[in-house]
Amino acid sequence: MTDVNMPEEPPTEDPRPDGLQVAKSLVLVHTGDGKGKSSAAFGIAMRARARDWPVAVIQFLKSDEWVTGEQLMADTLGIDFQSLGDGFTWDSDDLSKDEAEAQEAWRQGKAIVEAGEHRLVVFDEITYPLNWGWIDADEVEATFRTRPAKVSLLLTGRDAPEWMIDMADTVTEMVKTKHAYDSGIAAKKGIDF
Repeated sequence: MTDVNMPEEPPTEDPRPDGLQVAKSLVLVHTGDGKGKSSAAFGIAMRARARDWPVAVIQFLKSDEWVTGEQLMADTLGIDFQSLGDGFTWDSDDLSKDEAEAQEAWRQGKAIVEAGEHRLVVFDEITYPLNWGWIDADEVEATFRTRPAKVSLLLTGRDAPEWMIDMADTVTEMVKTKHAYDSGIAAKKGIDF
């Protein structure tokens, strides 16, 4: 696949705008239907920990009964990691229980943001409970907009709501060109979890 935007020659002039400033914190959004939203978020979380930042991760859909590579690494690095979901909704016997768990995940995540002790808080797969109406979008938006000055946020999931995109400093849309799952290949330990 050829990138039509790739220049034929390496750039020789600095493309950065004049007057760059240092921000106290940022809001990043990883959205889209492609693979890599959470994976990229965990890469940033590891980078932040390497800089001695306190980091917290709140996972909305992944079950705490799953042993994932990201949780194993987070434990090793001292990242506060909470998987507060019950797994995939299509496997659920009780969606009202899943909704209550999403509300509890939000309650805990909100408290972490408001406490202001973590420099980075990752809300993994937050777009799903937001879009399903399981957590109050107005409360989430207000919490994110009024967060302590040094708390950066990283929000993941498909179909990020417009207010989230507008609020964000950086939005990356992951686009699926091809995925192994479409060919009948199951998620692979070490690659997907």
